Amino acid sequence: MRDLIAAVDLGSNSFRLQVGRIVNDQIYPLDGLKEAVRLAAGLSPDKQLDLAAQQRGVIALQRFQERLRDFPVGRVRAVATNTLRVAKNAPEFLIRAEAALGFPIEVIAGREEARLIYVGVAHTLADPHKQQLVVDIGGGSTEFIVGKSFEPLLLESRYMGCVGFSMRFFPEGRIDKRSLKEAELAARRELQTISAAYREAGWEEAVGSSGTAKALLEILEQNGFSNGGITRAGLEKFKAVLLRAGSVDAVDLAGLKGDRLPVILGGFAIMSAVFKEFELEHMLFSEGALRLGVLYDLLGRYHHHDLRDATVSAFIRRYNVDLRQAQQVADTACALLGQLEPEMADPEHIDHRFLRWAAMLHEIGISVAHSSYHKHSAYIVANADMPGFSRMDQTRLARLVLSHRGKLERVASIDPGSVDWLLIACLRLAVVIHRARDARGLPPVTMQREGRGFTVTAAPGWLQKLPLTAAALEEERRQWQGLGRALYIRALSVRAPVA
Repeated sequence: MRDLIAAVDLGSNSFRLQVGRIVNDQIYPLDGLKEAVRLAAGLSPDKQLDLAAQQRGVIALQRFQERLRDFPVGRVRAVATNTLRVAKNAPEFLIRAEAALGFPIEVIAGREEARLIYVGVAHTLADPHKQQLVVDIGGGSTEFIVGKSFEPLLLESRYMGCVGFSMRFFPEGRIDKRSLKEAELAARRELQTISAAYREAGWEEAVGSSGTAKALLEILEQNGFSNGGITRAGLEKFKAVLLRAGSVDAVDLAGLKGDRLPVILGGFAIMSAVFKEFELEHMLFSEGALRLGVLYDLLGRYHHHDLRDATVSAFIRRYNVDLRQAQQVADTACALLGQLEPEMADPEHIDHRFLRWAAMLHEIGISVAHSSYHKHSAYIVANADMPGFSRMDQTRLARLVLSHRGKLERVASIDPGSVDWLLIACLRLAVVIHRARDARGLPPVTMQREGRGFTVTAAPGWLQKLPLTAAALEEERRQWQGLGRALYIRALSVRAPVA
């Protein structure tokens, strides 16, 4: 079990589980499960996920849980994509979903999904050093990537997928020229905003991944419509068959599987638009996809090559953060956290890492305006593309950043038992202590829990020399008191020498 890791992909069309074995820093797929959940089909016009779709998802995850029962938490990563990005009641479903799976589930942003897809595809290509256009048509969204040598250069996600398009343009599976044209034009309109930039970047070969591309490849090749990939001519031949059939139920072609039948029309229309808008003639297929990318990303975290660290460093450079100040705030905050919870003193502990990331990024909003900069910092962290971070990661990080100064009532809705209160207390105190920006290093203070609050004890004479810091700590005490949490500030006295 020590060399096994697993990825769970909660897609808009299918839920998938992939178990991989690590051998010499490579991942070899060992086992896989797929459940056709059709989550996007349960999304109402007002973006509510219906109970039937939720139940299909829960049942699928319960089956996955049996396979994952003996896996440690750190060896499984579950990600959710477009439908759970847009569903207003996604948080309620995720509670049930995590209980069924037995592991945390991250909702990832569209560009993060695109990045992970590219990581998965690049690890399956014969020559990943060629510049590639990768297209992944999913159930609820389609991702587009131009990349080279395992590095994505352009990343985009568009809100169009085979489930949504099939339901919108081909109700009850009816096929006619007008419906196909409308679906294709709708997809091309989505692509027009990115196609020029992508064509300018260029690529040496186009690659399709995931279910729609695989289904189209099998249909075209098994019926002699193309040889060695998806082609424009082959898609036109398939289109002619669809129009003659008039209904998806009447289509009789080799390679068209029953589980793909309800969504093949929407997927075909999007792929046809991709070929025309990107001026493609031929597309290869890769078995690599989101779940393989998730596995490789998880492997990188094992080897301490966590992309989140690189992202934080990039943000520090982009927003011209005062690195010395951010570093000393981070060091002090993490030292205080280690005093409150010794196990969190470990730099690899996830809460320790979140606190350090928050401390390193807490001043990025100064690049927008100094006034209320903490609000600008939180907005950037919550809304920017941050490779490696899930949406929930960013939400948590933004909450920590927002709460590093000012009124604590802004975050009063945090669960009273959440560990984030410890992180907030440590970060706020570190910011107060280093307000002078004088590189004073780790302060001579200790911190411990006091019921629902905290006690901060300063070395003899330290606060007397720092009246501004003492005043700021008094204001901090009042902020915590307003939440019903005590913050005690103790200054040890200097003992007189014994005669």
